[in-house]
Order: sequence, then structure tokens, then C-alpha cells
Amino acid sequence: MACVGGPNFAALKAVSERPSLRWILQPKKLAFQSRTRMNLQSKASDEVEGSPMWEDKGLLQSEELYNYVLETSVYPREPTPLKEIRAITEIHPEFYMGTTPDSGQLIAMLLNLLNAKNTIEIGIFTGYSLLLTALTIPDDGKIIAIDPDRQSYEMGLPVIQKSGVGHKIDFKNSPALPVLDELLKDEKNKGGFDFAFVDADKTNYGNYHERLLQLVKVGGLIVYDNTLWYGTLVMPEERVVDELMRQGRSYLLELNRFLAADNRIEISQVTVGDGLTICRRLF
Repeated sequence: MACVGGPNFAALKAVSERPSLRWILQPKKLAFQSRTRMNLQSKASDEVEGSPMWEDKGLLQSEELYNYVLETSVYPREPTPLKEIRAITEIHPEFYMGTTPDSGQLIAMLLNLLNAKNTIEIGIFTGYSLLLTALTIPDDGKIIAIDPDRQSYEMGLPVIQKSGVGHKIDFKNSPALPVLDELLKDEKNKGGFDFAFVDADKTNYGNYHERLLQLVKVGGLIVYDNTLWYGTLVMPEERVVDELMRQGRSYLLELNRFLAADNRIEISQVTVGDGLTICRRLF
């Protein structure tokens, strides 16, 4: 879960660090936190696939079933550079913020179905979803990638460059709203993008939505990550004792209601990772 500013960065960190919040992470998967971390060699290997980074984020309540999905359908088809990004991300203090590989597999399929060429990504972190997109779109495709956290981005940058797709990426080291507003000043950018992926500060999802609806073409997709927020959306507010997690819950409840009522889009909320909401622009 890549964050672009906002208080939710601290909220996500709190989930990992505070014992009082660990109920938010699925109890059946907490055992992974105590296991020995994988051997972080430069060579990507299947050891990465047992990392708690990914297994703690799934919404499936059975550890065995989630592992079955990963091991049967996801890992065998995951490109080696993406395995390398996962290995690099594992050593980041906020390793749990990375895009899950099952979410990434779905995003790649959406990009292919769209024949996407020009995309926007808000929230980059170490670059898993960014590299996935760069590997999927054609050689002359372009990604406007926005994140004020250059340090995390540069952790994955050597893998991106080694993969030969760096020329597709226009990295903007900035908060997202100024970049989106600047894009909208040029009429040629309106309707000029096929796809947008948002994995950033939840407080601004609504603001991003209004701008992206102008930038993404009719028939194009906007995908929002973390729209099920660790399952807290269906819990009584008083059970979400941490204020930062409660704020995120409040914003995402409002966003989900808004998207469900927005007649400009067709939506599907998918229970992979921490929840993806796929929005197709209708007009």
C-alpha cells in the first residue's frame, strides 16, 4: 500500500507495530510475523514467495487457500523482475505497503484487455505495480508515476532499469494533486490516458477521482487500492480504537458510498489484496 503523504502512512505503520492493532491483520496469518524472514539474496528465488509481506494482506480467511492461489496461479507466472522487487521491498521498514502479487496479476490482465498505452500511477513506493505496468504496456507506452517519496522509489529503480523499461516511466517526485492539476491545463491530456492506478493517501482519493475522470478516456479504467481497509469497514467504529485507522475507515466508507452512486462510472469491488475497486469511465 503505497502512500503519498497524509496521515494514513502512520496508520499503516501502527498496524504492524502496535500489539493492540494486530487484530486488524487476520489472526490466522499472524503466525507469519514470527517466522524467520526470507533469505534476501540478490538472486530472486521462490523463498520470496513465503514472505509475510504478502500473506498478511490477503482478505481470504484461510492461510492454506490464499497460499494455494499464490502458488498455483500467481507465482508461476510472475516475471523474475517482480520477484526481485518483492525481495527488495521486504527489507523496507514499511514492507507491508507493497502491492500484493495477486492484485498485480489482475492489474496486468486489465492493462492487456484495454491495450493500455498511456497510464497514470499515484503512489509508487518501491515500484512493484509500476514495474508490472511498465512490463505490460507496449515499448512506446508511457507512465506518469507520482510520489513524493523518492527514497523508496530508488530502492526498486535498479531493477526497473535492468529490465529495460525505464524509458516508459516519467517519475514525478511530488504530491499528486499539483501534478494532476498541471496535466489538466493541457487540453490534449484530457481523455488521453487509458488507465490509472491509485495506491496513495486515502484522504485524497475523492480529489484524485474528479481529476482522473477528466484525464482517463471514456472506456478507460481507474483502479483504487485498499478500499476494504483491513476489513475494518464492517466493524463497529468503537472497535477501531486507533484514531489513525479510524480516520482511514471513515474516508474509505465515504469513498465507497460515493463510487457506488457515481453514474459516470461502472464499478466492481474485488476482494484481492486489501480490496481493489475498478472504475470504468462511461462518459
